[in-house]
Amino acid sequence: MVDLANIKDPADVRRLSQEECEVLADDIRTKIIQTTSQNGGHLSSNLGVVEITLALHRIFNTPTDKIVFDVGHQAYAHKLITGRYDVFDSLRTFGGISGFPRQCESEYDCFEAGHASTAISAALGLARARDAKGDKNHVIAVVGDGALTGGMCYEALNDCGNTKTKLIVILNDNEMSIAQNVGALSKHLSALRSSASWVSTKNRVKYRLVKIPLIGEALSRSIHRVKQTIKRVFIDEGFFTTLGFRYIGPIDGNDLNALEIVLDRVKDIDEPVVIHCYTKKGYGYNKAELKPEEFHGTPPFFVDNGKVNAGKSISNGDIANRKLIQMAEEDARIQVITAAMPLGTGTDSFQALFPQRFFDVGIAEEHAVTMSAGMAAGGMRPFFFVYSTFLQRGYDQVLHDVCIQNLPVIFMIDRAGLSNEDGQSHQGLYDFAYLRHIPNMSVLAPADANELTLMIQAAHSLGSPISIRYPKNADTLPDGYQIDSFEIGKWQTLRNGSTAALLSVGSMTSAALRVADQLEREGIELTVINASSIKPLDSACLDQVFASHVPIFTVEEHMLLGGFGSAVLEYAAKSNLQPQIKLIAVDDRYVQHGDHASLLRDVHLDDESIISTIRDTIVPKAV
Repeated sequence: MVDLANIKDPADVRRLSQEECEVLADDIRTKIIQTTSQNGGHLSSNLGVVEITLALHRIFNTPTDKIVFDVGHQAYAHKLITGRYDVFDSLRTFGGISGFPRQCESEYDCFEAGHASTAISAALGLARARDAKGDKNHVIAVVGDGALTGGMCYEALNDCGNTKTKLIVILNDNEMSIAQNVGALSKHLSALRSSASWVSTKNRVKYRLVKIPLIGEALSRSIHRVKQTIKRVFIDEGFFTTLGFRYIGPIDGNDLNALEIVLDRVKDIDEPVVIHCYTKKGYGYNKAELKPEEFHGTPPFFVDNGKVNAGKSISNGDIANRKLIQMAEEDARIQVITAAMPLGTGTDSFQALFPQRFFDVGIAEEHAVTMSAGMAAGGMRPFFFVYSTFLQRGYDQVLHDVCIQNLPVIFMIDRAGLSNEDGQSHQGLYDFAYLRHIPNMSVLAPADANELTLMIQAAHSLGSPISIRYPKNADTLPDGYQIDSFEIGKWQTLRNGSTAALLSVGSMTSAALRVADQLEREGIELTVINASSIKPLDSACLDQVFASHVPIFTVEEHMLLGGFGSAVLEYAAKSNLQPQIKLIAVDDRYVQHGDHASLLRDVHLDDESIISTIRDTIVPKAV
C-alpha cells in the first residue's frame, strides 16, 4: 500500500512499481488540492506537472542530477517527494515553507526562482559548472510554454545550442501561462501538439508491422523514413533544431510510463535536447481543469465547489480600470498593455469593452515597456499595468526607451508593498528606489481608492513618464478623513498636531491616522501629512515642516534604502538643514512569505510597532 506520508526522498519513489506510482500521483494531487484550498497557492500548474515530476525523480539521480523549475510555482509535487510532506501544510504561511524552490529548505532545490523565463539560463550555468569540474551529472530545466513568451529563454536556447552543451529542457506545454498564451510561438506549439495523435498512431502501426514475417523490420524502417519526411514538411519542429537542440515529442506529459521511457533514452544523448510534453493544467481537479486561469494563483477555496473561501474584496486594479474605461470613452488615444496578467491587474474589464485597444504581450515586460514607448511616440496614451516585482525586469527600458525621450507612458504598478504569501521574489518593496532617481519620471502613491482615480486623471494629462504604485486591495481612510483633490507635487495635511509630524506614503496613510488617534490619548499630538507625490516632493510643505522644529517621521511600505524617507533626507541635505528625522520602513533584508498582518509585524510596520518607534523617539526611556 502506497502512503505519501512515508515518502521521505526520491529514492522511495524509485522503488515503487508503475502501478504504485499512479496511485501516488493521485495522492499527491489530493494533498495539493487540500493544502491550497486552506492556504491558497498555485493550483492548476502544480496539478498538471505531477507525472513529469515523478518521472524526473525516478529516472534521474537527484539531487546529484539537477532539476531547475522555471518560475518555481509548479514545484509542489517536487516538495512533497523530497522530504517536506510533514511540513507541507505550512505552505505559504508565515514561518512555513515557501511556494517556490528554496535552497535553505532542501538540497533538492538547486536554484531558487519566482519569476518566469529564467530556468534555461540557470540550468545552462549549472551544466557549464558541471563541465568545468569534469562531473557527469545531468541538468534538466522544466519550462512552461508560457515562459517561452519571455525573450530570456531564447537567449539561453541560442547560447546552449551554439555550444552544444549537454542539457535537457522539458517543455511543459499546457497552453496556458497565467493567462491564455499569446503570439506566434503559442500557435507553433499548437501545431506541434496536434502531432500527438501522429505519435500514438505511429507506435501502433510499428508494433503491427514488425510482426510481419521476413519483411516486417525492413518495411517498418522504410515507412519510418517516409514518415519523417512528411513530419518535417507538415509539423515544423525546425524551430528547436535550428537552435541546435535535438527535438523529441510531443508526448503525453500526464502519461508516466511514456515519460519514463523517453527520459531514460535521452540520458545518453550527448547534446542539448528539448522534450516537448503536453499536459492539462489543473489535471485531476475538475474545477481547475475547466477554469485553469482562475486557479493559477488562488486564495483559499472550498474543494467541493471551487468557490473562494472568503468574500472577494475590490481591488485597486478594478477601480483603476473602471476609471480608465470612463476616460477611454472620451479619448481614443488611451491604450492598455499588460504582461500575461489581465485578471490579476483588472485589465480584463477594459479588454472586454475595448479589445482593439488592449494588448497582452505575454511574459515579456521588457518588450511591453518599449512597445508602450513606441505607442507614446506615435501619439497614444499607453497605460502599462504591471506588478511592482515584474516591472523590475523592464528597468533598462523604462530608463532608456521611455524616460530619455520623455514619453507619456503611464505605469500602473500593482501589488506594491508587501506581497504576502508569494514571498521574497514577489515583494513590491523596491519601486521607489528604482524609479525616483530616473530623470523625467514622476512617482505617485495614493492613500486610498479615491485618490487613485484622481491620480489617473492627473497622469493622463501630464504628458511625460509617470508611475502610480498601489497595493492589491483598495483601501479607505478612517472615518472623518477623505481626499477630494490631487495635484502632482502637492501634499495634503490630514490632521494637525504640535508634538511631531508624520509623513505617510500610500498604503501607510490609514495606519498613520490610526496611530495618531492612539497617541493623542497619550498626549502626543501628530500632524499627519499624506505625502502621495514621491517625485516631485512638495518642497513648500517640507520647508514648512522643517521650520516647525518638531521631530519628523516618515513611514512607507517600502525598503529603507532609496525610498521616500531617503528622498526627504536628501532634500534636507541639499537645503543645508539638519532636522530631526526618523525613517520608518523595511530594513535591508529580503522579506519572507506570510499573511499581511504577520509580515507588517515582522518588518515593524504594524500600528503597534509604529507607535513604539514614535513614542520611544519623543519620550526616551529612562536609563
